[in-house]
Amino acid sequence: MRVRFGPAGRPVNYRGSTIGVPAYLRAKGLDAFEYQAVRGVRISESDARALGQAARQYDVLLSLHAPYAINLASEKVETIEASINRLVTAARAASWMGAYLVVFHPGYYGKRSTAEAVRVCIESLKRAVELVKQENIKGILLGPETTGKTSQIGSLDEVIEICRSVDLCKPVIDFAHIHARYQGIIRTKDDYLKIIDRVEKELGDIAIKPLHIHFTHVDFGKGGEREHRTLDEKDYGPPFEPLAELLIELGLDAVIISESPVLDEDAVKMKKILEEKMKSRGVSS
Repeated sequence: MRVRFGPAGRPVNYRGSTIGVPAYLRAKGLDAFEYQAVRGVRISESDARALGQAARQYDVLLSLHAPYAINLASEKVETIEASINRLVTAARAASWMGAYLVVFHPGYYGKRSTAEAVRVCIESLKRAVELVKQENIKGILLGPETTGKTSQIGSLDEVIEICRSVDLCKPVIDFAHIHARYQGIIRTKDDYLKIIDRVEKELGDIAIKPLHIHFTHVDFGKGGEREHRTLDEKDYGPPFEPLAELLIELGLDAVIISESPVLDEDAVKMKKILEEKMKSRGVSS
């Protein structure tokens, strides 16, 4: 069992270059970093390769979050084409830096039915995967993420369907998004178990070795996610402690990316919670 922790983006108090992030995270006891290309893939090949070298030196596992401006189910052909291009560009940059996974939001239902939107998304994603293969981009998985708003493609069912239908896809399980999308559904260890068990049964080893997790407390309304909250804001969920207990019981490898407003600070808190629970159970880290 190995559980890695790290932030989604630059640490909150870090002021250096991106290339220095792995050393900074390792000094804090963290060993994962999700590079944020959410406003566009702007990193140069030389900087990406330097970041990858630093990450390997400090044993920090890299992933990359693709641009938010991806909608693989758009009613506009040009938007789908641009979205495919953005995803392939993200995969190319991820390959340069040695990241193992490109996280992305699949898109929106728009005026389509949910089933039709998912069908179009799958067909678009297949084209993106074919382009990734044609470019001989290797070692990269594409990670459709469970999304937090009811207007977005990305329910757990839909993410599983996408990953089952398209090669090179690995689910990204954002528990805050699932919690928000379904009005506070995650409260207990069993709630987490139902999700993880379903993912494993439907998708197998590619989904859980490791399980790629996004985590934060979250505020939500009728339409789903409103905003992320810190772990110290106890009035919000989902609770992290039951997830930590479950990971220990299952002996599951995981990468937990903090999307809290205080990013790396809450990543450190989550790691300490897990380590304390492991120690109390006599489990070695």
